[in-house]
Amino acid sequence: MTTQDSPMTSNRLADQVAYDPNHLLDSLIEKLHLKNDAALSRALEVAPPVISKIRHRRLPVGASLLIRMHEVSDLSIRDLRILMGDRRDKFRISDKQFKPKDGVSVDQAAE
Repeated sequence: MTTQDSPMTSNRLADQVAYDPNHLLDSLIEKLHLKNDAALSRALEVAPPVISKIRHRRLPVGASLLIRMHEVSDLSIRDLRILMGDRRDKFRISDKQFKPKDGVSVDQAAE
């Protein structure tokens, strides 16, 4: 028997009802006095399809983009996360991201 998480109990950010990347993007456009998503993509130095994919929830707002938004807007990371509806107190990275790939020793990975 399989169970599916409801949007209110899911841990995935994209499934959370409050998650709204459009609010974040619209707020940045307003704060930076830009005209549209194309101007935002130029300000953030990302390709225009990246903004479109974020708007349509096909791409999450990654850490590097969040940092770039912080640098461009002078908004804190916490404020940016609140704008997109991310209310988690802490963001944890999986332990798997820090482990070397199979067959690669730690010394080889450092080279």
